[in-house]
Amino acid sequence: MAPLDSPVSARWLIGARNAEAEARLQKELGIPSLVAAILVQRDLADPAAAYKFLNPSLDDLHDPRKLPDYELAKDAILGAKERKELIFVHGDYDVDGVTSAALLNRFLTRIGCQVQTHVPHRMREGYGIHRSAVEAARVAGAKLFLTCDCGIAAHEQVKIAREAGMSVVVTDHHTVGELPDANAVINPHRLDSEYPFDELSGAGVVFRLCDGLSRELGIDLAGYYRAFLDLAALGTIADVMPLVDENRIIARFGLQRLSETKKVGIQALMREAKIILDPGKSLRSYHVGFVLGPRLNAAGRLDDADLALQLLIENDEVKAANLARTIERVNSDRRTEQQRIVDEATEMVIANGWHQRNVIVVGNDSWHSGIVGIVAGRLVDQFHRPTFVVTIDRNSGICKGSARTIPNFNLAEAIHAHPELFLSGGGHAAAAGCSFHFDDFEKVADTLHLYAGKMLTPDDFLPTVRIDVEVDFSEVNLQTAEALQMLEPFGCANPEPVFVARGISLAQILPTKNPAHVRLLLRSGSSSAVPGIAFGIGERLTQTGAGTLADLLFQPNVEEWRGMRSLKLQVKDYVQC
Repeated sequence: MAPLDSPVSARWLIGARNAEAEARLQKELGIPSLVAAILVQRDLADPAAAYKFLNPSLDDLHDPRKLPDYELAKDAILGAKERKELIFVHGDYDVDGVTSAALLNRFLTRIGCQVQTHVPHRMREGYGIHRSAVEAARVAGAKLFLTCDCGIAAHEQVKIAREAGMSVVVTDHHTVGELPDANAVINPHRLDSEYPFDELSGAGVVFRLCDGLSRELGIDLAGYYRAFLDLAALGTIADVMPLVDENRIIARFGLQRLSETKKVGIQALMREAKIILDPGKSLRSYHVGFVLGPRLNAAGRLDDADLALQLLIENDEVKAANLARTIERVNSDRRTEQQRIVDEATEMVIANGWHQRNVIVVGNDSWHSGIVGIVAGRLVDQFHRPTFVVTIDRNSGICKGSARTIPNFNLAEAIHAHPELFLSGGGHAAAAGCSFHFDDFEKVADTLHLYAGKMLTPDDFLPTVRIDVEVDFSEVNLQTAEALQMLEPFGCANPEPVFVARGISLAQILPTKNPAHVRLLLRSGSSSAVPGIAFGIGERLTQTGAGTLADLLFQPNVEEWRGMRSLKLQVKDYVQC
């Protein structure tokens, strides 16, 4: 990647093209040059691998029996079914945890199991499995305690459940340390796992487990996929899992199933979110990541995640509509509260000069713990530094919150490297949660600042835009834009392609009602003008002036209007020539 500085202080990192590899893919797969260029950039230069990526198939899902402890889990679950014993399903309060729990609830009920399903209340129980949930399972008479999207670190709770006479099956996808003493632990991250893909979501792990159980019971797999791919895709995309390998298959076919789902709760939520699809059109990953996902998450952030769970397992249309309306109101409250906290945190960071530190640690006793993770992400976008945002409980003297980061700084490793500071903590490289004593606030901030200083360079703190390749403007046309849709669904590890073209004339710069956004006409040499749109940089473009030559960072899109399809470029940034 060759760096090029843009006038907004972001670095453009442009991928180098491989003409030979692109030509091979074009010849063997019959695809346009830009599609071939993207595949090469994403390590899919082998024609067979590229074909498989472009043509995902449910037949390419791996054998679920290779999941670690699959046989033990199968025996425990089907044994409880045969003995008509109650299975207590325990999920989590985010979208992945709720969809995992809903999938298990629906599947186990469908095959004749007795099921009670629980997701934790963020404020009353906190993350993971609370002792009260184990006690509730015991009182209910459960003989099998089955977790989803949690449990890998619940050593004490698993022990208590087994001492209470329950078998315990843990299904999880979080980083594995010492395994809990459960009857079975299904987690593809286990060091002894032979499963070919370890980046499944919690819902993905459950989806594959129930796939295996379906085979054992002789259930038609096509029917199983029709019934449960929608939930698996919701959890996979909302949890920002890499959309490659099995996740790509789950997302591609799951989005199709979501578009035509029979689940009245999802239908009601789509109506509240005003998602209207044209006939034959499918939902895109955007609809899950930025429309449906935030609404389902809002229930667990500000209210009770059980609202989202009940919505996903409800079969009554009237009840589902009422639940969806409640969730919509909660999400509206979430947006208002989120903006308040972002504004306060931003002001606090700037006033104290923390935006010049290697790591930002900021907290307040009025901030809702269910929203601080989103706020951390917004501060990372603004200041481009690893950021910890915590809510302070003055009564207990405990700070509890979430962290988000930039490339090259692993949050989970940072937390685990300082066990003397954190009361609890863990998560992923890019997102984590933690707690520590308020008296240690400055010590935590200083320690993380010094720790990050040992591994981050000044360049790491610069906003970076990764551009797939430089293109000739003649390569950009409607047919290419349509062919690029073969790469969908876009998301983590498969972002929407971004290109740069040099020496393009800003032939016309046309205002919109919002001066931050402008419409464009773009031309290379004597070629026909191509329409474009630019969001957020309209005032800068207007000052630059029509007729200017510029290097453009853009995404080619297909615009549809009254049955007609046309090319439109979304300009993300530019450098004046």
